[in-house]
Amino acid sequence: MSSLSALVRALRPQQWSKNVFVLAAFVFARGEHGGSLIAWGDDARRTLFALIGFCLGASAIYLVNDVLDVESDRKHPEKCRRPIAAGELSIALALGTALALLAAAVALGLAAGGEPLAVAWVLGAYLVLNLLYSLRLKHVVLVDAFCIAAGFLLRVKAGALAAGAPVSHWLMLCTLFLALFLALAKRRAESELLGEGRGEHRAILLEYDTRFLDQMLGVLAACAIVTYTMYTVSPETVAKFARGAELVYTVPFVVFGLARYLLLVHTQKGGGNPTRMFLGGDLLFGLNTLGWMATVLWCVAQRH
Repeated sequence: MSSLSALVRALRPQQWSKNVFVLAAFVFARGEHGGSLIAWGDDARRTLFALIGFCLGASAIYLVNDVLDVESDRKHPEKCRRPIAAGELSIALALGTALALLAAAVALGLAAGGEPLAVAWVLGAYLVLNLLYSLRLKHVVLVDAFCIAAGFLLRVKAGALAAGAPVSHWLMLCTLFLALFLALAKRRAESELLGEGRGEHRAILLEYDTRFLDQMLGVLAACAIVTYTMYTVSPETVAKFARGAELVYTVPFVVFGLARYLLLVHTQKGGGNPTRMFLGGDLLFGLNTLGWMATVLWCVAQRH
């Protein structure tokens, strides 16, 4: 029973929240296509297959990554509690489970369909990218952050293919800047947490200068805000909603969320674990996220 518990924790189900980006195209497309819930059935089913496929694929990669990083994780004040690093889960069981999850993920990608490109190909690209990231790319300064960002773009693209919905260029750019912001914010938080000994856990942290990270975080936050705002007021987005550009009302939530996140990073009260923030690690941030979600759903509902 303890091995099963350790395996479940090693899969990091809390990290599946990142795959909500797979749902982006499906949610925003409702404003354009309208129709009843029954009419959305096929799109919803395919999108759900894609979502679960990315969740299983991500967990497989986490297992492989933890096997590769077992020694460095044991030197980290928090990661040393991961099941493989703590000796609670054997490497053989971890790798066997990873192979099974990869096979299931590919099968779900095939079931998700997709035109003109199959979701399975996008999911495959995501898995290959993350394997390369675990093996080598996470040790290359800046390339590591762009790999993370590319993973989020692939999530959005896969969801769009599954739902048969086009994705705005503004939304893709916003996703890029937001993902880079979160990746570099995590690097800054890790550097602060580990201090002078950060190189012992991950040598690449020595190559990230704090002043550089602060400058980039400001630039990326501004780019994310501008591109998201442009998405909400672009003609193609306005045409999707009943009374015009209601989605622009969600911009203040985005500005507050990024500002709050940046404040938590600088005060060392969060930022090292983006998932924890999105799942309620900070009350104000969590309430703001719920406000954004409620406003988006209200905007989509105006179409019907």
